[in-house]
Amino acid sequence: MLRAVLGFLLALVLAAVPLSPASAEDLGNPSYPDDPDPLRGLVLPPLDSLIGLLPPLPVPGAEYAGDLCRSGGDECIDEVIERMEARLDRLVSTCSHSAVFSLAYLRVTENVRDAVRSGYFDDAKWLNRVDTVFADLYFDTTSDWEAGRRANIPAAWRIALQAEDDRAVSGLGNFMLAMNAHINRDFPYVLAKVGLTDPDGTSHKPDHNAYNQRLDSLYAPVFAEEAARFDPTFDDVNFGTLEETAAGVIMRGWREMVWRHAELLALAKGPVQRSLAQKQVETYAALQALGIRQLFQVQSSERRDAWCALHGAG
Repeated sequence: MLRAVLGFLLALVLAAVPLSPASAEDLGNPSYPDDPDPLRGLVLPPLDSLIGLLPPLPVPGAEYAGDLCRSGGDECIDEVIERMEARLDRLVSTCSHSAVFSLAYLRVTENVRDAVRSGYFDDAKWLNRVDTVFADLYFDTTSDWEAGRRANIPAAWRIALQAEDDRAVSGLGNFMLAMNAHINRDFPYVLAKVGLTDPDGTSHKPDHNAYNQRLDSLYAPVFAEEAARFDPTFDDVNFGTLEETAAGVIMRGWREMVWRHAELLALAKGPVQRSLAQKQVETYAALQALGIRQLFQVQSSERRDAWCALHGAG
């Protein structure tokens, strides 16, 4: 089933992106040198170009007024990573199914840290703040769930966290459910809060788009680590190397929708418009969660749990 879904997504993208005879003959691309995935250099750079042509809406800029990471300094991400490492260690000790996303999120955050410090982004302070506020929302949500304070947990997160507690989906399912909840539900609120535009009117959309290519380098090593430590079936869904292109396509679609939902939230005037924007964000994420939950359900996690008991510590 999953192979069919990923194949369908790839087919849609390939059909939508016209390739000249020259580009079809050249399976390489400067963005992906020596890439074992023969389609990535054909599919993702044209898709990035298309996304880059989609203009951001003119959202008024303002000085950052949040309490978290006011300085925008690198120490913000260092503190986030320390909290993530402590959380992951605790989850691994019990082979909690929440460890899957905890590990993936840690690896992504380490990658963001390295990208910020390499000068990859135009506005490092903005990225540091986004990363800190984003992670803090995750910590708050998961802490509330674990403490039984569940009345205000968003629907997409309720589906993801209940599936973890019930051990009801595969490791890849846990990954997809939590990614959906944190990206499709949480991220628009974070971007709207931290700011989509600098006070001088410069949009942060180029920095948001730029991280898509950084994510491309994470899929293979993170999936391999998840399989080695928590669920040996994690990377069993395999199109050869083409699964990484499929992941890149899916994430680009999700992240573009995140930006557009953040614009809706930021531009909403009055309680009615804001309520409608929030409903759109919540409904979109919840519907994605329901589909993922159905697609990745399993009858038993016994093999996976035994594997984690032996290999989870890494």
